[in-house]
Amino acid sequence: MASIGKASLIKGVAKDRRISVEDGQMRHGRKSRSVRVDGYKRHVLHDLDTDLIRAVGITPANVPEASVTEAISADLARQEAFLKELHIDRAYLSSHLVRERSSDLEVYCKAWPVRNSKRFHKQAFILDWERQIIQCPAKREMPFVPGGVVHFPKEACAECPLKAQCTTSSKGRSVSIHPDEALLIELRERQQTSPGRIKLRERVAVEHTLAHIGRWQGRRARYRGARKNLFDLRRCAVVHNLHVLARSQQLSAELQDAA
Repeated sequence: MASIGKASLIKGVAKDRRISVEDGQMRHGRKSRSVRVDGYKRHVLHDLDTDLIRAVGITPANVPEASVTEAISADLARQEAFLKELHIDRAYLSSHLVRERSSDLEVYCKAWPVRNSKRFHKQAFILDWERQIIQCPAKREMPFVPGGVVHFPKEACAECPLKAQCTTSSKGRSVSIHPDEALLIELRERQQTSPGRIKLRERVAVEHTLAHIGRWQGRRARYRGARKNLFDLRRCAVVHNLHVLARSQQLSAELQDAA
């Protein structure tokens, strides 16, 4: 903390600091604690039925992935295309496509793992969505709100016979409720089944498409600014779609010859 009239150094850098002299929109970002992304992030909406790319997006590297879905939805609307299934990375779970989805849209995503060392994890607690009550393994109930944190009374936890299996905190056990906790529970239950794991593997085609686009576009931005780099990404998407159409025509011709 700096005192009045005295300069001091602060460890770290500004979150939105500029990283390029030539391009004022480039930023530093992180895919994980160990993997850094510089410049921009590319986003691709891949049609699993046709293998075509329906829409793309560009964001600075420090912007959350979910923010791009508004622009992608606008592209889909212009094509009069609608989503029936959404196979996404976990970074897009907070997007408006998920938060504002209709009951007809199925979401497929690998949920975050739930861990709590060797003690009771969140899945050991029962959530009653109708009454909005959470029940701990010792059958004690507390009200909850999606997006909030439930704090069990420290007095009750201190006297609980299951405390050693639940928490070491002297303040009692707390449980965070995600805004989309119901969806996360559904995703975890689905990925425990064989059909659910098969559906999750369908997203491999999306990863292949991203790899193809990355190979053609390269790892370095060709232009200055997000607008021109979005144009370049759309150009690469068109090239990808032309390759897909050419392969499908060749396959159709081979099937006709075989018949």
